[in-house]
Amino acid sequence: MTVHRTFPKSPLSELSDPRLVRNFAYVNGKWQGAASGAALPVANPADGAWLGEVARLSGDEARAAVDAAQTAFESWSQSLPQERARLLRRWYELMKEHKEDLARIMVLEQGKPISEARGEIDYAADFIEFYAEETRRPNIEGVTSHLPDAEVELWREPMGVAALITPWNFPSAMLTRKAAAALAAGCTIVAHPSAETPFSALALAELAERAGLPPGVFNVVTGEAPEIVEPWTADPRVRVLSFTGSTEIGRLLYKQCAGTVKSLIMELGGHAPVIVFKGAEIDRAVAETMKAKFATSGQDCLGANRIFIERAIYDAFVEKFTAATEALTVGTGFDDPDIGPLMNERAVAKQEEHVADAVEKGARLLCGGKRHAAGKLFFEPTVLADVPEDAAILSEETFGPVAALVPFDTEDEVVARANATEYGLVAYVHSLDPRRIYRVSRALQFGMVAVNRTKVTGAPIPFGGMKQSGLGREGARQGLEAFTEIKYVCRDWG
Repeated sequence: MTVHRTFPKSPLSELSDPRLVRNFAYVNGKWQGAASGAALPVANPADGAWLGEVARLSGDEARAAVDAAQTAFESWSQSLPQERARLLRRWYELMKEHKEDLARIMVLEQGKPISEARGEIDYAADFIEFYAEETRRPNIEGVTSHLPDAEVELWREPMGVAALITPWNFPSAMLTRKAAAALAAGCTIVAHPSAETPFSALALAELAERAGLPPGVFNVVTGEAPEIVEPWTADPRVRVLSFTGSTEIGRLLYKQCAGTVKSLIMELGGHAPVIVFKGAEIDRAVAETMKAKFATSGQDCLGANRIFIERAIYDAFVEKFTAATEALTVGTGFDDPDIGPLMNERAVAKQEEHVADAVEKGARLLCGGKRHAAGKLFFEPTVLADVPEDAAILSEETFGPVAALVPFDTEDEVVARANATEYGLVAYVHSLDPRRIYRVSRALQFGMVAVNRTKVTGAPIPFGGMKQSGLGREGARQGLEAFTEIKYVCRDWG
């Protein structure tokens, strides 16, 4: 039973296309409320204002979404690649047409500056375009036979139903990066967006429906994560689970999926180091480190968490970096500041704890260090210098606008310190010495290394980490292959 609710006026109603705002889950081609009538409220992190509410589906309703996806898989997996490509291309075009509305939804529910939100919509759409083109490419591969009179082939076939669990910090891009690859491979989808940012995912479902995706192929199930995801981890029909989030939750999902031996794709914690060697262009290194630290208000798994500077240039770097940090603007997303609100009170409290711990252990607080007057979820851009090795900020992800600066003396020392973590997603290196760049890039135990720049991600590259930063890769050809199985066929024509 669909329960219709009456909503007070919300800023979301001011979009150019109000139909992009959906309060119900999208299952089997229909907009569905919870049978119980339960709903989850969504608020603007900038001011706490009520934005709306979305259906809180139950475990039984989550299983029903798998029913729909499993039924749709029979035809979707057998559809021509050209047809899947056409539908993905139309989805991409609709995203680009509605870019401004999609960005405004993101600002309202996630809080990021409007220019960053627009950038994320472009980034998210790029994955759909990329996989629309890749859809036609997983061809049968011939292999030289090791047997007389036998013909050998390798086929890539879609795994089946894919469960996608996406985070609040990139509510559009993390969904399209997973969904476009899965759909291109021939899988069908049950997706669960964060309860803090569901409207972005539901808007994408609305556009997917307009693009013509068949019922049951792309399902978005809203609600509380344990109620939705646990039935999926236990369901043998869900053959692959893709998750972006914390390492802690990733470990839990890993355990829950063991009983049905699912294929897992996980992008987990980051704790990225920045290493700046003497001889680097200091102004460029400062500018790039500012991007690595403060993008998305520091709420990014790629965010710089430990900034190591060679002692010979340490004082100069610290001075320039602190001045640049003090110049950052703070405010609500539509004012397009450098720093917006953090997502919730837990995030703000963590900044306070990390600052207090570091200062207590001997770090110098050079700027910031407390909540900002803009609102209760805003935190001042902060610089901590001479951060001691036992400070919590050097072993835990901060996920906020607090920068920890540390001097180092030798290449071997800094590589060892950078690698001394359970995480291994991305590392940033600044140097003009080609031999050092090669040595350090090889020695760093991270899935991605950025040299003299910050931005390295995009649809054509395999995104992912080592150690406890995740499993598998997203993006590129590898991202599509992650949703496929290899079938080996050995044929004798008799």
